[in-house]
Amino acid sequence: MILTCSKSNQKATDLKQEMSQVKEGKLPNDDHSHDMLTTTLRRQLRDNRREKHVAGLVQKDDEATVKLENAAIERSKAVDSAVLGKYNMWRKEIDNENSDSTVRLMSDQIILAKVYIIIASMKNKLDLRKELQIRLKESQHALGESTTDADLPHSASDKIKAMEKVLAKAREQLYDCKLMLGKLRAMLQASVEQVMSLKKDSMFLSQLAAKTVPNAIHCLSMRLTIEYYLLPAEKRKFPRSENLENPKLYHYALFSDNVLAASVVVNSTIMNAKDPSKHVFHLVTDKLNFGAMNMWFLLNPPGKATINVENVDEFKWLNSSYCPVLRQLETAAMKEYYFKADQPTNSGSSNLKYRNPKYLSMLNHLRFYLPQVYPKLDKILFLDDDIVVQKDLTRLWSVDLHGKVNGAVETCGESFHRFDKYLNFSNPHISQNFDPNACGWAYGMNMFDLKVWRKKDITGIYHKWQNMNEDRALWKLGTLPPGLITFYGLTHPLQKSWHVLGLGYNPNVDKKEIESAAVIHYNGNMKPWLELAMTKYRSYWTKYIKYDHPYLHSCKFRNEPDYN
Repeated sequence: MILTCSKSNQKATDLKQEMSQVKEGKLPNDDHSHDMLTTTLRRQLRDNRREKHVAGLVQKDDEATVKLENAAIERSKAVDSAVLGKYNMWRKEIDNENSDSTVRLMSDQIILAKVYIIIASMKNKLDLRKELQIRLKESQHALGESTTDADLPHSASDKIKAMEKVLAKAREQLYDCKLMLGKLRAMLQASVEQVMSLKKDSMFLSQLAAKTVPNAIHCLSMRLTIEYYLLPAEKRKFPRSENLENPKLYHYALFSDNVLAASVVVNSTIMNAKDPSKHVFHLVTDKLNFGAMNMWFLLNPPGKATINVENVDEFKWLNSSYCPVLRQLETAAMKEYYFKADQPTNSGSSNLKYRNPKYLSMLNHLRFYLPQVYPKLDKILFLDDDIVVQKDLTRLWSVDLHGKVNGAVETCGESFHRFDKYLNFSNPHISQNFDPNACGWAYGMNMFDLKVWRKKDITGIYHKWQNMNEDRALWKLGTLPPGLITFYGLTHPLQKSWHVLGLGYNPNVDKKEIESAAVIHYNGNMKPWLELAMTKYRSYWTKYIKYDHPYLHSCKFRNEPDYN
């Protein structure tokens, strides 16, 4: 760039001399020649000013980059095997014994080496390219799959020094700001695309893993089912059936097809209850797990509490002529949405979560029919099967809902978990009836006033909106969006400590909040019974499982997240 500016200055000087010669009469002085010289001189002066400006900017960039690289080279010269973990090419690190800065330094060197190899090939510097390739291979081999400095071999410091020498040599021979910038941008773009691809793959595998049933749980269900149907009919009944419709007791609704998960909900509730004899559990499962669920609680009764297990497939009133979602699930369009593997989608794997089999199960939608399932009850506490109860819950029955139907913990923060996250506000049916900034709330632990529910015909409201969403234009699949709509203006916010969420996806849930919560919820893909479970949260769930139980032992359950 300096050479270009020098040439431009020389051209301007030559033109000025010609103009002087014209004035002095040493060159022809016709109007045409004079105009041409004047125009050319002005153009050249403009170009000269422009090139000086560009050269100044490039020089500043070069100086900053060279200064940064020189500082990195000087730091790398001081690397010693006794102090690995204290050096980084691009960032000033806090001196930390457990730092991974040496790993990052080597990664940065590898990136630079790859760029210089490309430039060396372009400039036909074959010897330098070969030397760079050798050092690159050595550094990659030394780095391996290390993520912390403690994982690095002792030879890492030697590899860093050797690589820095060849990088310094490459900078002297090959450094070109524009080329470096172009190659780094290309590598960055390629890396971004690779990360996006891996993220999609990860999302797909995560959703897939979340849908699977671990072998041990499948084994347990099968063994229990066999045992149940070998029992004589008179031994298949639970005691205290007179409590099932007593409105003075504390009633729980639990809909699940997971025997182990349901047992944790019941066990944790009873173990933390002040008077278990006043608690009544209404379990509903599907016909596939009906025998197993019954047999488990016949073998492991919940102390003095009352329990009953029903089969959702025996609710004859729950049919497609009455229930819109059942009718919609039977349509060809919905079957194609769920089962056609090669259909195109706008958002790729992001829609996979909406194809979860749970959305095909009426167990998931039964929560909208509580008064029909329990016509004699006034209040009921709805619990998901991925929760753990840590305190006595009886105070919830005395909470004043102020005429509302649903008592729930709100989930909105400053700008997330509000209605516009779940509903399509570009549709006038939504935008004209709901506030996009209205606060969302959580399913998982909900106190429902069934008397007010019946009075306000909540199930009818649900049916109305479900019928309007046959083409999924108002919301995507699931039960929370229609729940937000159905109970809009009819939800009373409970204190947050009643129900702490996020243990199935958020690694940063505050430990104090978890331990002070009445109910903790593993909402998300990382359920505590899956290999995906976060280890730091599993103990809150596993403490309510007796791993020495004969059935669990025979199905090879372990107090670990892998049920293979």
